[in-house]
Amino acid sequence: MPDFRWSAVNPGGDVVHGLMEAPDRSAVVERLQRQGQVVLRADPAGGRGGWADLLRIELGGNRGLDKAGLSEATRELAIMLAAGQDLDRALRFVVENTRDARARAILGNVRDKVRSGSSLAAALAAEPRSFSKLYIGLVRAGEAGGTLPATLDRLASLLERERSLSANLRSALIYPALLIVAAIGSIVLLLDYVLPQFAPIFEQAGAELPAATRALMTIGTLVGAAAPWLLVALFAAGLIVRQLLARPAYRLKFDRLLLRLPVAGGLLRETLAARLTRTLGSLLQNGVALIPALGIAKDALGNLAAADAVEAAATGAKGGGGLARPLAAAGLFPARTIHLLQLGEEAAQLSSMALKAADIHDEQARLMMQRLVALAVPMITIAMGLAVAGIVSALLTAMLSLNDLAV
Repeated sequence: MPDFRWSAVNPGGDVVHGLMEAPDRSAVVERLQRQGQVVLRADPAGGRGGWADLLRIELGGNRGLDKAGLSEATRELAIMLAAGQDLDRALRFVVENTRDARARAILGNVRDKVRSGSSLAAALAAEPRSFSKLYIGLVRAGEAGGTLPATLDRLASLLERERSLSANLRSALIYPALLIVAAIGSIVLLLDYVLPQFAPIFEQAGAELPAATRALMTIGTLVGAAAPWLLVALFAAGLIVRQLLARPAYRLKFDRLLLRLPVAGGLLRETLAARLTRTLGSLLQNGVALIPALGIAKDALGNLAAADAVEAAATGAKGGGGLARPLAAAGLFPARTIHLLQLGEEAAQLSSMALKAADIHDEQARLMMQRLVALAVPMITIAMGLAVAGIVSALLTAMLSLNDLAV
């Protein structure tokens, strides 16, 4: 049986480590829990090195924590604080048990600032690349209300849910992306390599290629000659678009265009609604006032058009006009979002209704992505089949014309 290295908080509140032989990780966790210990980590004891170390080479010194590292550190910190550890000791444990060198340095800086007398929220704010305004706002609210362990636990669940949703969306797009690459590669190979092989055969036979075959061979020649320049043009266009999108005016127009797209626009609206309602509900649930919560939620959206709508809603809420009506006037968020937020305002349960709306929108986004992929895969396959069939038919026509000459 394999060995597992584990860390846990014992009933006395101390962090203990050990090595255990067990069939799998769940057996280790179950055995430690029967002993009254709170399990922090249970990993295979196999050594690291070689390719595993190469994969951890730092390629960018200024990057922050990734989503996986952030959610893991947040969960461990919440467990340590809930077990009765003080903040400094909890941070020390998280730093010492972090494998990634960059994450260890960032969390070490946070711990140093806390030990110097800074609050945890202020220490996190000094690392804006790693900790968002939402994260800092929730931590600040938890510190002010004396509920930091519970706040961090909810924050870890929020991060894990967002990471799971992003991973599901990415994994759903992998197959269509591979199909597109395979289709383009197959067509380019046929046009640029296979078709030109028939030209010498027709020249030796003294025959003229059929018109369809000549057209396809011309296209193949153009593709082969223009491919390097096309890549350069695409790269230059990408740089130009990136520079333009860095300007707020162009970015606002682009974001509005994305929201108006026939299919992708609906999916994006559902995703933005889920992000808005989950951020707003989490902040309100942890004691953040509505106006500051809207300010944080606006920055978390990542879409300037939606952010402007939320900012207008915040202005309306300051004047006592409520939140739902200004959001409805923008026309960017689904009607379901507006109705649920309005119901939450009327029942004085805005935080809980916002979180329920977030769950609904998450599910709608997942279902829409599944339907989109289910439609895209056969469409790509059919288009690829038609293109290949056209090229093959041109080849067969050419071969049959040679047979006619022989007869």
